[in-house]
Amino acid sequence: MSVSGFIALVVKLFLLLTPFFVLSFFIATTSNLDLRSKKALALRTAFAIGIICIVLFLFGELIFRYLGITLDAFRLGCGLVLLLTGIDLVRDSGTPKARECEPGDDPAVVPLAIPCTVGPGTIGTLLVMGSEVASPQMRIFDCGAIFCACFGVGLVLYFADGVTRILKHRGVNILIKLTGMYLVALAAQIMADGFCGFVKTMK
Repeated sequence: MSVSGFIALVVKLFLLLTPFFVLSFFIATTSNLDLRSKKALALRTAFAIGIICIVLFLFGELIFRYLGITLDAFRLGCGLVLLLTGIDLVRDSGTPKARECEPGDDPAVVPLAIPCTVGPGTIGTLLVMGSEVASPQMRIFDCGAIFCACFGVGLVLYFADGVTRILKHRGVNILIKLTGMYLVALAAQIMADGFCGFVKTMK
């Protein structure tokens, strides 16, 4: 695949991970921590997100085979969940209540990585992506894109104070809503692919 295709996939995955939604949650959760602790938590969170995403992507096909679910059926279900996630972000009703992180707490995996960053819609999308890839070269290509997207989320969290200082609360909210609109469009595409697949099997 071309460089432009790689960049497009990285951007798609980066937005799928809803970085600005996670940013608002991260800021609220770490309000009691010092700067060094915040940065350390951001790195641990990015690492956890990367491991979770890679595992879901690589073992998606095995999960489908074990559960006996067709890819088209999962596309429709995944698209529906992702659609609801996007609508929640647009309506700003999907923000979870953040619990302030006390010194010694480590919310890197739960709730920051799961379910805040890697929620049901993201999990479903990664499983579908993994099951669609045929060649080892494409798996390596997609794993590289996943790594870059997770690294991007890690950067947003690492420089959380600076990002929020520049964008302000209103700017972050606008980006959250734009991300939600993108997820709604992506969900529609995934559901359309699943529906077309069902139609082809019935012919």
